[in-house]
Amino acid sequence: MNSAIFIIFGFLILAIYLGIRATKGKNMSLEQWSVGGRGFGAVFIFFLMAGEIYTTFTFLGASGWAYGKGGPALYVLAYLSLCYLSIYWIGPMIWKYAKDHKLMSQSDFFARKYNSPYLGVLVVIIGVLSLIPYIVIQLKGLGIIVSEASYGMISPSLAIWIGAISVTVYVMISGIHGSAWTAVIKDILIFGVVIFIGIYIPFHYYDGVEPMFKEIVSAQPDFLKIPEEGLSISWFISTVLLASLGSIMWPHVFSAVYSAKDAKSIRKNAVISPLYTLMLLFIFFVGFAAILQVPGLKGADADLSLLRLSIQTFDPWFVGLIGAVGLLAAIVPGSMLLMTTATALSKNVYHVFVPSASEEKIARLAKALIPVITLISVYFTLSGGDTIVTLLLMGLSLVTQLLPSFFCSLMKNNFVTKQGAAAGMIVGVGTVIYITITKTTITTLFPSAPQALQDLNVGIVALVVNVTVMVIASLFTKEVDSHSADKVESQSA
Repeated sequence: MNSAIFIIFGFLILAIYLGIRATKGKNMSLEQWSVGGRGFGAVFIFFLMAGEIYTTFTFLGASGWAYGKGGPALYVLAYLSLCYLSIYWIGPMIWKYAKDHKLMSQSDFFARKYNSPYLGVLVVIIGVLSLIPYIVIQLKGLGIIVSEASYGMISPSLAIWIGAISVTVYVMISGIHGSAWTAVIKDILIFGVVIFIGIYIPFHYYDGVEPMFKEIVSAQPDFLKIPEEGLSISWFISTVLLASLGSIMWPHVFSAVYSAKDAKSIRKNAVISPLYTLMLLFIFFVGFAAILQVPGLKGADADLSLLRLSIQTFDPWFVGLIGAVGLLAAIVPGSMLLMTTATALSKNVYHVFVPSASEEKIARLAKALIPVITLISVYFTLSGGDTIVTLLLMGLSLVTQLLPSFFCSLMKNNFVTKQGAAAGMIVGVGTVIYITITKTTITTLFPSAPQALQDLNVGIVALVVNVTVMVIASLFTKEVDSHSADKVESQSA
């Protein structure tokens, strides 16, 4: 047995210990468990939001796309940087509204804005549909990381089960407090490890970053370019736009924003975090370096490029450290995703249909749902074969369908009715599901359209359909809906 396994499981035990320790002296009510009593400062908010964005995707998906797709992979760097621009302006608005109305989930926000608990139920359903692929990303990545870093001594399936059980216990005990403390350790380690391997590997194999790119261009002249068709510049721009706006619609982002003690903490985080995004460049360097050093990885196997090259380059103890960081990169966001999903299902679905349920009963149900959600996610993880980036884009396309009605809810005079918001969401999500199942593209929909239009991210179609239906339905139901958002806001004031 090599040292890598001991290091990986040592950090797993540390994470569980931190999670249990974080609850000491706290009355773990639903509010404490899910949003930390709204008492986190700028430091914890930074690590929580970084913990949710810099996940196993950072390790595997970004490097895998750099390895398999080349230039188009840089969309990740662009959209994450722009995402924080949205958070800077919109985050404080979400936080203030949540504090004033004691909201604990994303669904609470929509239900209150549109004065419709049943719209909140719909938002939960969409949130769960979008979060399951995201949880699958964490479990899939965890299985790959632990299996590869243990030199095959632990199979991916066993690693997934170990990780799933650990995260389940971890979340049920510690809630968001454990996630926050573990995120601090994780992000310090990931920052150091990623920068080191991102600099060391290009110099070790190519004598520098510039010589590395010269060799890649010499071997594959067009690989680093944005292609003229397919993943072209129009795909790049439309994907960056959708992802940067859609990212603020993740339910767990709302939970992290709610946990802030003031709006200033959110703005500080939004200013600092784009600098942290530059860390992705070093991940890309490793993926690009692997093109000539670990050739032949196809399809989903491209996600293995960073780990395969690391095993080829470093001693087992350092590979174990890389595996441990990857493990934490799955546990922290995985715990937030599970907690967010369970809280929404208990508070915004069960409580809507059983309004007499006490907060204590809702809190118990939320914790009881954690293993159920985990088992569903494990099933999809073990049966699915999509690449990590594909899973992320599918989840983003689903959650982005909340965006039109969300933006309209921020207006002083919101013309959108609850019926219009619901209709737009349902049709938008239905379009995404149809597109995903049938693998439809804009090319298949409009074969004679200009190439730039054909290459647009197909999520644009779902969003356009969503907005169109939302506006039309709102116009037809304006007189019927006596509880439109503007009236709700005036009553709240």
